[in-house]
Amino acid sequence: MQVRIGTFNVENLISRNRYGPKERPDTAPALSLFDFPNQEGRAHAEHSIAIALEDDKRQMTALAISEANADIWALQEVDNLGVLQAFFANYVHRLSDQRYGHFRLVNGNDRRGIDVACVVRGDLVPEAAIRTESHHEKTFAELDVFDDSLAAFGITPQDRVFNRDCLEVEIGFPDRAITLFITHLKSMSFWQEDGRLGTMPIRRAESLAIRTLIERRFGPDWRDASWVIAGDLNDYREKILPDAKVEPTMPSSIDPLLEDCGVNPVEALPPVERWTYFHRAWSAEASRLAEEHLQLDYLLLSPALAKANPEPDITLIRRGLPYRVPLDPSAPDRSIATLSTRADRYPRIGWDRPKASDHCPLVIELTIPPN
Repeated sequence: MQVRIGTFNVENLISRNRYGPKERPDTAPALSLFDFPNQEGRAHAEHSIAIALEDDKRQMTALAISEANADIWALQEVDNLGVLQAFFANYVHRLSDQRYGHFRLVNGNDRRGIDVACVVRGDLVPEAAIRTESHHEKTFAELDVFDDSLAAFGITPQDRVFNRDCLEVEIGFPDRAITLFITHLKSMSFWQEDGRLGTMPIRRAESLAIRTLIERRFGPDWRDASWVIAGDLNDYREKILPDAKVEPTMPSSIDPLLEDCGVNPVEALPPVERWTYFHRAWSAEASRLAEEHLQLDYLLLSPALAKANPEPDITLIRRGLPYRVPLDPSAPDRSIATLSTRADRYPRIGWDRPKASDHCPLVIELTIPPN
């Protein structure tokens, strides 16, 4: 039996025009240009800008989801179940050949209120065949992943491990099943020069916690079960630099999920294809602009699932990325004049926005072996 499983960080699919006292990052630039006589006028303008920008963006997000044509989606940065269902009803289902009927989301730990979610094609299985368990309340002590490196952040053993959640979703078929562990690990604080290294102990603890959940769920034969770790893991084991030069970046906080554990099928692709995110920022240390293509989004297969799928069909949808992103890391010309005239994106994609997301969807077609 074959299914297409996808993961996609849809970037702030939210039903609010702001995060508490802070504007949303996409509305703040326009608001900064205007003086408002009072807060009421500013609030009305903020609502209007947010709605207009959201409509543009979600048409692109829906195009990417529709093109990927997955049966099962692991999604990140979703506000709540209501906005998730509204998005699929009013955007995805107007474009897609698929009809999604099963939606799973549990409010997690993120301070902005963005959660992980699972969406399943409506006719794939009956509602009762889907079992869901949230692990957002699990503590470092419960999963035995606390160490001294975490104490430096003010973390205690009784604190919750996951910055968002690890949502366990088992999808049962008559003679087989597959279990997804959907997550979104601690961000790297890209705005800081040493953001990745500085936050690595937290993501490593989350990685160890996911591995512990898998081992406890399936017991001694956990490598023989059919499971997938899906989501935005916010770390990488290599950088793809300009001219497609590959630079290893070990150790990584996700090593516990890859060393004698999950298998990353994307590693088998050529270097120019092994990425889901583009980062460009000024490096004060190097006194230059640093550009790198990175894999932040993963579908890590259990050893048994990897053995049953030695050469899986892998799809990466990049037409929803903004034009500022060079789709070919080996292309030497990255000038604005060249990138802006590539005509390799969806209609109305902009230089920085609108866009489908700052990540691209990763989809893998898998054969699920019988139990």
